[in-house]
Amino acid sequence: MRGGSRGEAKPRAKASASPARRAAAKGGDARRTLKPTQVLSIAAGVLALALVVVLATGGRAGRLAGAVGHAVDMRLADAGFRLKTVHIQGASELASPDIMKAAAIYKDQPLLGVDLDELRRRVEAVGWVREAQVVRLMPDTLVIAVQERRQLAVWQHDGRTVVIDDHGLTIPEANPARFATLPLVVGAGGDKHAAEILPVLAQRPKLMARLEALVRVDDRRWDLRLKDGSLIQLPAVEQEQALMQLEQLDLRSRILELGFERIDLRNPDMVAVRPRPTVAAAAPAATPAEGA
Repeated sequence: MRGGSRGEAKPRAKASASPARRAAAKGGDARRTLKPTQVLSIAAGVLALALVVVLATGGRAGRLAGAVGHAVDMRLADAGFRLKTVHIQGASELASPDIMKAAAIYKDQPLLGVDLDELRRRVEAVGWVREAQVVRLMPDTLVIAVQERRQLAVWQHDGRTVVIDDHGLTIPEANPARFATLPLVVGAGGDKHAAEILPVLAQRPKLMARLEALVRVDDRRWDLRLKDGSLIQLPAVEQEQALMQLEQLDLRSRILELGFERIDLRNPDMVAVRPRPTVAAAAPAATPAEGA
């Protein structure tokens, strides 16, 4: 006022808010303070409503429900349900990168938007994997548990070299050069029958240590090619009995140490040995089988 003393201006009194405005302000505060579990409950209700609409109105509403579901996923992601961690269980160091690549998931994607069945199918399509399970751990973790195929042997046929499992199936992602310790199997049918002969040979470490390759002959029987060039011919049936005859021969004459050109075990009544010229005097040309 003119001529009056100067002082601090008093704040203008606030007009009382209307009931609608107060309700809107209260609703905004509630949205800002929603917990992730509350958001999840609301999302479940929205999805249930969308399902009812789909059942009532058909495919057109299905597209609407898909859009609603995507919006819900994004809202839940904003509430903290985003992918942060992936645990792969049961996979080797070689298999894990291929599994992650096939999974096609990425950090910070909406966790509830991940289709677990589709993810499992993608993982099981990887050659390393026999079967898989996928678990979602709220709020930010996926667990991919796999049963890995057992690498049995390296198989050569028709100019190709691949790693096979214990069912004779190829593991396309496996680099054979990284499996030098696996037995080498050669020839048509070797992939399907390697699981039958290898456990029998594994019981004979002395022979396995000298083995270079198992050669499938006419998809009927096996030849064992040793590292020194020697050849052991096995019969089409009763291979274990034939290998027992070889062990008995080796106990008597140390034939595996001395070396030979060929040992023919195809006749159950006779073990035929073709010695090398340098050991001709040390090994007989033919030895009757035990009990013959």
